Amino acid sequence: MKNGEASRLDDLDRKIVQSTQAGLPLVSRPYHQIADELGTSAEIVMTRVQRMLANGIIRRIGAVPNHYTLGFRGNGMSVWDVDDELAMEYGRRIGELDFVSHAYRRPRYLPEWRYNLFAMVHGKDRAEVMEKVAQIAAMLGSDNRAHEVL
Repeated sequence: MKNGEASRLDDLDRKIVQSTQAGLPLVSRPYHQIADELGTSAEIVMTRVQRMLANGIIRRIGAVPNHYTLGFRGNGMSVWDVDDELAMEYGRRIGELDFVSHAYRRPRYLPEWRYNLFAMVHGKDRAEVMEKVAQIAAMLGSDNRAHEVL
């Protein structure tokens, strides 16, 4: 959030943020439902959400699927040792894979912890997770100096 942005939110902005924090309603027109609940129009809700996104008050709007209800019972946090100069780009590419829910860079704690790239991998079972991890390893090629699945 930019300095002072929170103080510029009015009551309706705060209500919009509060009504969406737990997720958007699972209906075909979620902003219309929010607008109805708040006594305003969907256009106003969407305009305000767009403004808050543009101003950094809201960082992003994204889906957070429940992998278990989608049939994905296996998962594993994979950790990777790649060159620090390549970690951000590989994190972006790995994060775009349909079986990875999130990927991010973390600091190393040498000599105890050599890994600087983390990726949560999902599959129907542990065997499928390990197959997906092998796909990531193939993508990284020789830039993958080591990896584990926690």
